[in-house]
Amino acid sequence: MVLTGGLKSLLPHVLRRIIRYNRLSISNTSGMAEGYKQANVVILHKSLADDFEKFCHANEGPLPLLYRSKPGDWKCPSLSIDADIRTDCLQYRIYEHGVCTGSLKSLKEYSEQLQDMVTFYLGCSFSFEKAVQNAGIPIRNVEQKCNVSMYKTAVPCYSISTFCCNLVVTMRPIPESKLEAAVRATSELKAAHGAPIHLGGPGLLGIQDLSKPDYGDPVHLHPGDIPVFWACGVTGVEAVINCRAPLAFTHSPGCMFITDLKNDNITVRSSREVPQVHCVSRDPLHYSIVSTEAAQKIKTLETLIGIDPGDRGIIHLRRQDELLKACLSISHARSVLITTGFPTHFTHEPPEENDGPPGALAIAALLQALEKEVAIVTDQRAVNLNKKIIEEAVQLGILKRPVPLLSYQRESADSALMFLCENGNPGRPRFDHLIAIERAGMAADGNYYNARKVNIKHLVDPIDELFLAAQTIPGVTTTGVGDGGNELGMGKVKDAVKKHIKNGDVIACEDFTVVAGVSNWGGYAIACALYILSTCEIHDRYLRKAVGFPQLSKKMVWLSALPSVTKEEKLLKILVQHGVRSGKTASLEMEVDGLPFYNTHSLMIEKLL
Repeated sequence: MVLTGGLKSLLPHVLRRIIRYNRLSISNTSGMAEGYKQANVVILHKSLADDFEKFCHANEGPLPLLYRSKPGDWKCPSLSIDADIRTDCLQYRIYEHGVCTGSLKSLKEYSEQLQDMVTFYLGCSFSFEKAVQNAGIPIRNVEQKCNVSMYKTAVPCYSISTFCCNLVVTMRPIPESKLEAAVRATSELKAAHGAPIHLGGPGLLGIQDLSKPDYGDPVHLHPGDIPVFWACGVTGVEAVINCRAPLAFTHSPGCMFITDLKNDNITVRSSREVPQVHCVSRDPLHYSIVSTEAAQKIKTLETLIGIDPGDRGIIHLRRQDELLKACLSISHARSVLITTGFPTHFTHEPPEENDGPPGALAIAALLQALEKEVAIVTDQRAVNLNKKIIEEAVQLGILKRPVPLLSYQRESADSALMFLCENGNPGRPRFDHLIAIERAGMAADGNYYNARKVNIKHLVDPIDELFLAAQTIPGVTTTGVGDGGNELGMGKVKDAVKKHIKNGDVIACEDFTVVAGVSNWGGYAIACALYILSTCEIHDRYLRKAVGFPQLSKKMVWLSALPSVTKEEKLLKILVQHGVRSGKTASLEMEVDGLPFYNTHSLMIEKLL
């Protein structure tokens, strides 16, 4: 028997010959033939081959197709010079009508049946291990001398005919400081599954227990390690099981076919192709991926809206990359709740100001285009006013359809939890992300004040409680958008607010704070940033977990949902007609916060676009 020492440096054809004659005392091929591509193997009857190839192309993350043989051909000349697929994997599995009926060291006894069967060679993550190690990142399963961990997820693949299954992933523990390096080391290795499809808590993939993999061995995390998940070719095994073919063969998970192909050399890449990693949630732990190009565009938006036309001192409140992180979090959300409304003009009816609603509707319009659920919660006394504004916004094409309007009242200690979650169960939240834009925020004394320090508590429903309750619900994140006053969402920078903003005082109840010269600008910037993320190929792939097809065909729909000077002009006219006034001057003119719409707000919209 040949033992494992030195196997990583042996050439592939030598290893295949050793495997062919059953002279290895190992259980998997991880770490072998460093720098060469390894392959998952699926062997099906020729009548199923075309559909399985389509299934691979529809799910290229887990099933990157390296080679498809002709029926009865057990060689693969483009992958190796002397291979025989009947003998050159460490171990095989046989499936009959979707049931694994045994493991085999050789398929030679099935040579007759193989005459009518087609072999698919699919990329494998073992191929990228050398690139990861070259980036200074440990491969824990190699260190621990075991197979990689593989898990079934709750993520459905794109189905083709009888081939349908959920995604299978591998997990590798990566030190938190090395996450971005791991993503960059693998992102261009498309034939080896490319970049990870998830970084963080396994529960977000439907994986309940990392110590109990569905395939392979449990791999232990070191202190400071983050579980990182890559799409896995064992997805093909699950597809074989579900299609219930009378006879099929696969490699045994971890026992790959080793090719003569070297891994692709990574060339110098443009900023569009270089990924960044950002944390978007700590409970559960969740990181997102975006291209450097898209991130830079969003940082430019953040700079644009950060000017201070009212000279309020907001430069002291800005935190770098808050817009990017907030929008990455929103892009992962399924359902978003927005609130706005600052009744600063307490002597007028309605008392609302016109900074906030336009930004809220700009966000809602883009979320609708992205096919996310979106609702608005507002004060009970303002529901009818907002309903009319929304109806007219739909008529004018600002919104595609009405946004559901909700109100919130505190009736008991658990009212907020009951509002946010089904039957008050934190495990079943109705919303994944809450956004407050120019919304009156509760001060430390429990009251609500306008910029002149007048108490307006009698006009404000306690919607803050929803944001405070959201902090206790795993998986629910929040964003506050304000221009530096007493808005809900400024609590994250409350020390700076107290120091630099006149009459500044507000409680903290949000994950991300977007500070803008005018709050509407923050709303416009969020809409534009979500569009940028949606058109980022790296982020799109991460969102769909590398299964299915890119969503870029919907680009024109997203583009048409963005705010524009014409749309915002129409919306401001609607607000003026309903008596909604400028915040600073109480004027019923075409202005917001005392700044004229034309040549100020209109110019900002043009710059953001």
